[in-house]
Amino acid sequence: MGETILKYNRLYDTVLEITNGRDTTYIDVITDRIIRFFTPVEDNDWTSRAIEEDKHKHVAFEIVAEGERLVVITACYKIYVSDDLAIDIRDMSGGSVVCDYTGKRTKQKRITDNGLALLEAEGHSGSQEEKPAFSVLKKLDGDEKFYGLGDKTGYLNKAGYEFVNWNTDYPQVQAESVKALYKSIPFVLVLKNTCCYGLFFDNTYRNIFNMAQESRDYFAYHCYGGDKNYYFIGGNTLPDIVSGYTYLTGTTPLPQLFTLGHQQSRWGYSCAQDILEVAKGYRDNDIPCDVIHFDIDYMDGYRVFTFDENSYGKRGQIFSTIKEQGFKSVCIIDPGVKKDTGYFMYDEGMAFDYFTHNTDGTVYENAVWPGDSVFPDFGKKEVRDWWASKQQILMECGVDGVWNDMNEPASFKGEIPPEIIFYDEDKAATHAKVHNIYGHNMARATYQGIKEATGKRPFVITRACYSGSQKYTTVWTGDNMSLWAHIQMAIPQLCNLGLSGISFAGTDIGGFSHDTTEELMCRWVQLGAFSPLFRNHSALGCIYQEPWRFSKRTMDIYREAVKLRYSLIPYFYDLFYTGQSTGLPVIRPLVLHYQNDVNTHNLNDEFMVGENLLVAPVVNQGETVKKVYLPAGNWYDFYTGKEYEGGKYYLVDAPLEMCPVFAKEGAIIPTYEVVNYVGEKAYDTIRLIVFPGQGEYIHYQDNGTDYACEQGEYNLYRFTSEKNGSEVKTELIHEGYEKYGEIIFLLRGYGLV
Repeated sequence: MGETILKYNRLYDTVLEITNGRDTTYIDVITDRIIRFFTPVEDNDWTSRAIEEDKHKHVAFEIVAEGERLVVITACYKIYVSDDLAIDIRDMSGGSVVCDYTGKRTKQKRITDNGLALLEAEGHSGSQEEKPAFSVLKKLDGDEKFYGLGDKTGYLNKAGYEFVNWNTDYPQVQAESVKALYKSIPFVLVLKNTCCYGLFFDNTYRNIFNMAQESRDYFAYHCYGGDKNYYFIGGNTLPDIVSGYTYLTGTTPLPQLFTLGHQQSRWGYSCAQDILEVAKGYRDNDIPCDVIHFDIDYMDGYRVFTFDENSYGKRGQIFSTIKEQGFKSVCIIDPGVKKDTGYFMYDEGMAFDYFTHNTDGTVYENAVWPGDSVFPDFGKKEVRDWWASKQQILMECGVDGVWNDMNEPASFKGEIPPEIIFYDEDKAATHAKVHNIYGHNMARATYQGIKEATGKRPFVITRACYSGSQKYTTVWTGDNMSLWAHIQMAIPQLCNLGLSGISFAGTDIGGFSHDTTEELMCRWVQLGAFSPLFRNHSALGCIYQEPWRFSKRTMDIYREAVKLRYSLIPYFYDLFYTGQSTGLPVIRPLVLHYQNDVNTHNLNDEFMVGENLLVAPVVNQGETVKKVYLPAGNWYDFYTGKEYEGGKYYLVDAPLEMCPVFAKEGAIIPTYEVVNYVGEKAYDTIRLIVFPGQGEYIHYQDNGTDYACEQGEYNLYRFTSEKNGSEVKTELIHEGYEKYGEIIFLLRGYGLV
């Protein structure tokens, strides 16, 4: 065995510089289980737009030479560096976790120039692949399952597919062949038979994840700019990986309680009367609802931060009117600022040089809803501060939340060219570099502005985002369609968003575009009732989707689903509370908690809500019997208490009125009285549904609006149950808020309904 040619220099406590005489790479030990690998390619930029604090734990590690290799040894892993700077990560017993593929890159898809011409002549896209700035290839063992990557199309397990991280407004039919959607979250979780790990490629340029489609020998990350910069995230379980990733990029903060209620939206409420009719419809039909959304129609000529007073009345009047009926208001804001001298946003932005530029120094123009428009350069702190200050306009009018749309950024006169000048903090950059963080920076500014203006927890919704956006914003999956294929895709999308750190997420209930059917609406609202963001939204030109627009049967089913959600609001709130520290999402694929059960690895039509509830919605047209897989342990029908043995498949009756839901053995599920809207009356009683088995449950209670909890104004309860249900113990382990007047325990599954 030869002697290594590698040389290393310990630059800082955590960073090693390693060279083989030709090339140099860096290894940064963040924690025992999180290792950063950095190789300068273009920018030599170590800063992150996803990670905003120093996450180093300054753990001890060793560097030793072993033959021709250097070995970096932490408490959990051994990182072998070969003389060609290839990386091989092993566990402490020597088992392979992941290693670089050092063979030649191969591609199964090849095309000649003549073949390319033939494809294009017939109208197909057959363009040759652009050469990436660099690639990272990791060897395949053949048993890998791939999860994460945000809201990408298709199935839960991404093995065999290729996806592009380039935030894209894609209003056409989103099928599994669509490679890029609205969000770029370059984080993948890999599950093998013997281990699991995560890889976070923190690079904002356009990049591609090829999950064993290109080759059976490796999976690949190809990037088109910047530096080779990625994090290995280790752990024994998939929850360890999610927690490690959110340790780096941040967790979802506790939202206001009303945001967990039902929400109604439509592109096409064109006047105040439309809004008032929606509000009246919900209250008259006894269907709870907390929020009405205002799409682009409310603005004056689609000018952001303005109001159409001709159609909506005096500024702020409609918001105060519906607030008297218990409705909160959320208004859409797009980034495009109308080119219009005399319009305050345009004039101020021009005066202070807040908009993006062409390479010749002139302000870049494109078109969106207002027509010819310019685009705020959110990469500059002063622009974010300016945009944040404008949220005051909305808040003073009585708006309760802001919905950021079109912030990929979308544009009507072709995509913004890659060379257009945008700033990345204090450095001039290009659209190619900042495109994927444009929506992220807009959300940061919106969050900052609402927090400063109100002192409350901001409610921000965004369509486009990047890793770490979960610290500032809720998301939805964008412009879906009223298709059975899209309700089917909703479950993998929401589960993978959760695994990618985005806990507060939802889909447009019923589908945004095209016309929904009554059956599809029923099945979608049953699924949506368990989605963190629970919003019914539809497009101009499509049928109206408010529940009373349908038959009495459909409206009754809709009402029952919404009321079920309102009863479970404390359970959802508790999941957000615990998620602040664990990083674990509200909606979870079964594989997250049952990774050793092969039946969960590709399960696309069920999900967990926390660890205690399993939801199996019907997502196929005409289906009234649902095939349900229940993992190990005993499970109980949530409604009847019927017991099921786990580790088996069942055929469960699921008529249109029913969405199968199961509670885990020992589950304790908190519920509230159903109200028309959060805040209609005080939640002074909590009812806990207790299922057989030993269980422990932590319940959180506060005022549901602001940051008084950070000064200790909250209660924390611990409920424990014995296996036979003979006793449920209550402990108040932190007291700082008005206690419940009554705590009621409801036994379900003990031979009782």
